[in-house]
Amino acid sequence: MYRRTTAKLIEVSEDLHYVRIKIPLNWKNRNYAGSIFGGSMLSATDPIYMVQLIHILGDDFVVWDKSATIKYKRPAKETVYCEFIFSIEEIESIKQSILKKNEMELLKSTHLTNARNEVFAEVSKIIYIADKSFYKKKMKHRQQALK
Repeated sequence: MYRRTTAKLIEVSEDLHYVRIKIPLNWKNRNYAGSIFGGSMLSATDPIYMVQLIHILGDDFVVWDKSATIKYKRPAKETVYCEFIFSIEEIESIKQSILKKNEMELLKSTHLTNARNEVFAEVSKIIYIADKSFYKKKMKHRQQALK
């Protein structure tokens, strides 16, 4: 499915704390006005943070995208780049928060830019993260309440 966004992963760190993508302007993503279709930009950025966290945090955690917003600043009529970064400190903070609260919502933002770092759009994501055993119990209680 990601291939259809027209984006390409161009750099991924071994620990998945850093991912960089590019979205070249082409006939598959060009809108009526000749710029990159906004939906292509949003869909290209959509899964990255969630996939990073699933792999970084491991099997003891549940990670879901909860919401996404995109604020367009100007038309993208050239190749667009985007970086997704998690620091070691940020990951540790997430783990500590889950230890205390069992679940949390994380807000992450990034920018879609050209090679000169001029911004075309800002993407913000809210990501739900929970302790897996807590989440399973929560879902079981929710299912029982629906009966």
